Amino acid sequence: MRKLLYIFFLLLFLPAACATDLSMNKRKMEDKRNIAGAHIGQRNYTEALRELLEAEKLYSEDPYLHFDLGIVYMEKEKPDLAIQHFKRAVTLKADYSEAKNNLGVAYLKNGQWDEAIACFKELSENLLYATPQNSLVNMGLAYYHKKDFDLAEKYYKRVIGLYDDGQNKDAAYIKALHGLGLTCMATGRSHDATVVLEKAIQTAPRIAEIYFDLGRAYSMAREYPKAVNAYKKVIELVPDRALSLEAAMALERIGKQTRTPR
Repeated sequence: MRKLLYIFFLLLFLPAACATDLSMNKRKMEDKRNIAGAHIGQRNYTEALRELLEAEKLYSEDPYLHFDLGIVYMEKEKPDLAIQHFKRAVTLKADYSEAKNNLGVAYLKNGQWDEAIACFKELSENLLYATPQNSLVNMGLAYYHKKDFDLAEKYYKRVIGLYDDGQNKDAAYIKALHGLGLTCMATGRSHDATVVLEKAIQTAPRIAEIYFDLGRAYSMAREYPKAVNAYKKVIELVPDRALSLEAAMALERIGKQTRTPR
């Protein structure tokens, strides 16, 4: 009889004990995720990953944990692993729009254009998604890489059309202008490209990549003095980056093309 009573009370308190352990593990997981967040803010992704992997051992059913793991793996140039965790985040929280957008970005980094487009298309049709410009500009990028330039241009222009005159322009607007400029170059419209990229640098005058592509567009249009100024701006903005060396090489090529024969 005593043995039966012992088993009875054990079965009675076991679920409560398990629930307590689960609650404790969740709290420990959240503590480690917070520490990882601090490391991410300091761009210390290796330490962030260490904390997040330990957190995952404690409790693996948290969508925000998998989102953070996806972000870290993206920063560590591991899009395959990022995709796994962003997908898990969306599985655990179906309305997690930010995770779905980042899943699409991870697909882009992995060269999976169709999968990326499917993510962004779903987001663009979600009326509750607060930043549709992000999904639309990413769709433009995916179609650009697929060399479907008509659709790339369509989506870039849709993004640009979301912004009224005088409205604050965010990163999506700048990316759309930059992407549209590249699309114009890819379709042989060098003059249109220069117009669009000039507009981009008016909004974002410190982005070297836009100046570099503007230099390319000017060169295509045979506007060499303007191309020289654009490439020089790249060197001024990022003197220690590989892009600066590319700009210097482009300047050398222009010099050879425009040098007057003796």
